[in-house]
Amino acid sequence: MWQKAIEDAAGKIKRNAVRHPGLFPHIVGQSANGEKRYDWGANEDWIEGFYTGMMWLCYEYGGDGFFRESAAAQLDQYRHRLEKHISLDHHDIGFLYSLSAVAQWRVLKDEKARELALQAADKLLLRWRPRIGAIQAWGPEGDPENGGRIIIDCLLNLPLLYWAHLQTGDEKYYDIAYRHALLSRRFLVRGDGSSYHTFYFNQENGNAIRGGTHQGYQDGSTWTRGQAWGIYGFALSYRYTRDERFLDTSKRMARYFIEHLPEDDVAYWDFDAPVEPGTSRDSSASAIVACGLLELLELMDERDPQRAYFADALQRMMASLVENYSTIGMPDAEGLLQHGSYHVRGGIGPDDYMIWGDYYYLEALVRMSKGIQGYWYE
Repeated sequence: MWQKAIEDAAGKIKRNAVRHPGLFPHIVGQSANGEKRYDWGANEDWIEGFYTGMMWLCYEYGGDGFFRESAAAQLDQYRHRLEKHISLDHHDIGFLYSLSAVAQWRVLKDEKARELALQAADKLLLRWRPRIGAIQAWGPEGDPENGGRIIIDCLLNLPLLYWAHLQTGDEKYYDIAYRHALLSRRFLVRGDGSSYHTFYFNQENGNAIRGGTHQGYQDGSTWTRGQAWGIYGFALSYRYTRDERFLDTSKRMARYFIEHLPEDDVAYWDFDAPVEPGTSRDSSASAIVACGLLELLELMDERDPQRAYFADALQRMMASLVENYSTIGMPDAEGLLQHGSYHVRGGIGPDDYMIWGDYYYLEALVRMSKGIQGYWYE
C-alpha cells in the first residue's frame, strides 16, 4: 500500500514541476469547471518549503535526478528571499529553510546550502523577545496585535535553531529554542492534553494574558492542526534536548488527538466544532500527527506500555489517508491529499489541497517504507 502511494505521489510532484517551472503551489484556487487545484506563484508565502521538501523526499526515496535538480534549482530563490527580507516577518522561517537549505545540506552536503540555513537561523533569532522569553510569531517587534503573541506552530520552526546549534556549537541557538519550547509547554498545553492555538503576553513585562485562537473554532477549543504541531514539535524538542517533559507532553497530546478522532480516523478541523453535514475535515492535521507518532515510536522506550496504542493508531490513520483521502486514481490531481483545511472560520481553503498536508503525508509514507526521516534533525 505504501509503495503504491509513494509512486503515485512522485508522479504528481514531477508533473507539477514540469507544468509549473520555477513556481510554487499556494492555497488554493479553482479552475473554471470547479476542479480543485493549487494556485501557482512566487516564493513569497510561508509554505514554499513543503514543496521543495517533497522533491528531496522523492529523490532520497527513488534516486531520480530530476527531483535533485529541481529542488537544488530553487535554492537561489530562497537566498534572494532572505537577502531581500521578502515576507519574512514571521516565525515560519523554520518551515521555509529546514525543508530547502537544511535538506540540501543533509542530502548533498552542499556548503552553500548550509551557509544559507545558518543565515536563516540568525534571521529567526531576531524574533526572540527577551521580556517574554519567546519567539514572536507574526509581525514586526512592537506590533500592537501580535507583538506579545506565540502560536503552537512555532514548535516545528525550532528545529532550524537546534540544527544551527549542532552545526556551530553556539549555545544561543539551543537556549532560545529550548526556552521557547518550555514556555509553549506551560501556556499552550492544557492539563487534559488539549491545546490553545495561540497565547498572548504583555510586551512590556512578559506577564501572561490569555490563551486564544486564530484559526480554530473558538478561543477555548482545540484546533486539530495546532494539536498536531504540538505532538510532532514536542517530540522533536525531546529528541534535541532529552528533556522528559517534552516527551510526556507529546504523548499526552497524541492520546488526546487519537481519542477524539471520528470513525474513519481522520480529524475534523477542530475537535470542538459542531459536526454536521459538510463540516470540514483536516487531512493535513492527521498527516502531521502520523509523522509525530513515527517520531514518538522511535524515541519511546521499547517497554513503554503506550507503544502498541500509538502504533495501532498510526496504521489506522495512514491506511485511511491512503484509502479515503489520497488522490490515487485521480491522475490529473495536483495535490496528494483531499479534504484539507486552512482557515475555516476565515473562509480560506475550507476543503482543499494543503501543501503541508501533502508534505507530511509523503514524509510519513517514505519513513514507514524506507526509514527516510525528513529534514527536522541530523
